[in-house]
Amino acid sequence: RLRLHDGKLIKDRRYHLRTYPNCFVAKELTDWLIDHKEAPDRETGIRLMQKLMDHYIIHHVCDEHSDYKDAKLLYRFRKDDGTFPLSKDVKVFMRGQSLYEKLVSVEESILKVREENSVKYQRTFLGSEMIDWLIQEGEVENRQEAVELGRALLEHGIIQHVSNRHHFFDSDVLYHFWINFRRRRRLTELLNENSSRALSESPDSPFCLRKLNPDPGNTSFLSVQTNKEIKVVSAVRRSSITSLSGNSNAYFSAPPTLVFPPVAECNPKSVLKRPVTNEELLSPGAPYVKKTLTIVGDAVGWGFVVRGGRPCHIQAVDPGGPAAAAGMKVCQFVFSVNGVYVLHLDYQTISSLIMTGPRTLVMEVMEATE
Repeated sequence: RLRLHDGKLIKDRRYHLRTYPNCFVAKELTDWLIDHKEAPDRETGIRLMQKLMDHYIIHHVCDEHSDYKDAKLLYRFRKDDGTFPLSKDVKVFMRGQSLYEKLVSVEESILKVREENSVKYQRTFLGSEMIDWLIQEGEVENRQEAVELGRALLEHGIIQHVSNRHHFFDSDVLYHFWINFRRRRRLTELLNENSSRALSESPDSPFCLRKLNPDPGNTSFLSVQTNKEIKVVSAVRRSSITSLSGNSNAYFSAPPTLVFPPVAECNPKSVLKRPVTNEELLSPGAPYVKKTLTIVGDAVGWGFVVRGGRPCHIQAVDPGGPAAAAGMKVCQFVFSVNGVYVLHLDYQTISSLIMTGPRTLVMEVMEATE
């Protein structure tokens, strides 16, 4: 985005007697991606920009096109018009990046190469050392606030215990930054992500349709208190990525892998009586009403299955699960997830969005009135 601003590809543009600020022409941007070696060909460039649209980073200036079209159409970065969703996940990531930059740019930084069990680790620090630094720099007001920040950074995969066994504590346990924010990333790396593809390998989306009664032995992690006593603590969410992967030795696995327990597959045939398009859902006077559902996940998930794409629909609901209690019904269409508009996405992408979001899920659904 910043390079496009510098290169004057992003600027105010006039179309049909109206000025659209801070936008770019799709066709010009595709040319730029190829000229600057960000994409080997137009097809890859289009796929990259579609990825940014799917992740709610760019959009058509009038939201008339849900797909990225290699044409003389105007698109804009949501960061430039104030519509970029600053979710909790994004805020934690940006806070982690800010702290990292501050730490690596000062002399006598607490980030050092250290060794544990004959293994050397880069960018390491002690938990208590980080807390002292956060208070000294005015990043937090007290040690409790610093611990909460450290835990948020660890839970989002920004920092990690060096042997991947402990949560974040005010102690002499060794941690390191798992993300190197200064590594220059290329756009094409977006196409190599396999998180959504891992989801698509499952016969269903990753929401438990039936109560599975998972073995409590697979839902614990080791924690270290300030007195360094080790004890087993029951995990808060058995439906988290860590427990789904069956890894009881690590609090946070990186990269996490999803392994789905054997469940009864849903009927592969759609529950919809007929296909429904986005245009039909959104047309004025359409027989659909929008509802907002707040679903608090329990020990095994949220209790529903989402299928299809553009738009996705609710294929099945566990009658005894959190989704049913919140009012979710079969055949509802998924309009938004935690404030992100998703009518143009497929179920794998929506599944990934929900799995990486908070335990409390806020969904807008569209339900037929007839």
